[in-house]
Amino acid sequence: MSPESLNALALSIRVATVATLLNALLGIPLAYVLARKRFRWRWLVDLLVTLPLILPPTVTGYYLIVLLGRRGWLGAPLYLLTGWSVAFTWYAAVIASAVMAMPLLVRTARAAIESVDRDLERAAFTLGRSEWRTVLEVTLPQARNGILAGLVLAFARALGEFGATLMLAGNIPGWTTTVPLAIYTAVQTGEASEVLVLVGALTAVSCAVIFVAGRLGTSAT
Repeated sequence: MSPESLNALALSIRVATVATLLNALLGIPLAYVLARKRFRWRWLVDLLVTLPLILPPTVTGYYLIVLLGRRGWLGAPLYLLTGWSVAFTWYAAVIASAVMAMPLLVRTARAAIESVDRDLERAAFTLGRSEWRTVLEVTLPQARNGILAGLVLAFARALGEFGATLMLAGNIPGWTTTVPLAIYTAVQTGEASEVLVLVGALTAVSCAVIFVAGRLGTSAT
C-alpha cells in the first residue's frame, strides 16, 4: 500500500471516529426524543433525520454546501467573522459523514428505546427518579445493545461515505482524500493494485461491521 493510500486510510478512520462521536452526542438524545416524546413538529424532525438515507449523497452534499459553503447561509457569516471556511477541510468530511450516517444511528437507537418496557420507567418515576436519571439508569442501559449496533453501523457508513464528502470537502490529496475518494482516483488513473488493496480493506471492515451489528441486534432481542 502506497503512502498516499495509508494516509487516506488513516484519515478515513479519523473522520469516521469523530463523526461517530458527533452522532452519539446528537443522535442518541434525538432518538430518545423521537421515541418517547410527542410534539407538534415531530414528523418534520423525523423527516429531516431520515432524508439523507433516501436522497442521493450528492444532493445532500449540495445542501451542505448551501448551508456551510463560503457563501452559504451559515458559512458566509462564519467566513466574514473569522476568515475561515469549513468547506474543503477534513472537518467538512466529518460533517458530511456524520450527516449521512445519522439516520442509521437514530433509527436503530429509536427502535431499541421504543422496545424498552415503559413499566420499568414508570417504576423508576414512582421511586422518585427524575426523567434524566431514569433515562441514564433505566432506558439507555436496557437499549444498550441496540444503540451500540446503531453506532457500529454509523461508523461503517461514515467510513464509506463518498458523494457528500466529495461535494463539501473535495478530493485534496493528503488533506481530504478518504479511502472511497482514493479508490475513485486510483480507478481513474488505472492503479489496479491500489484499488484492490483499498477495496479489500473496506470490504473486510464492512463484513466485520455486519457481523458485530448482527450479534448486538440478536443480543438486544
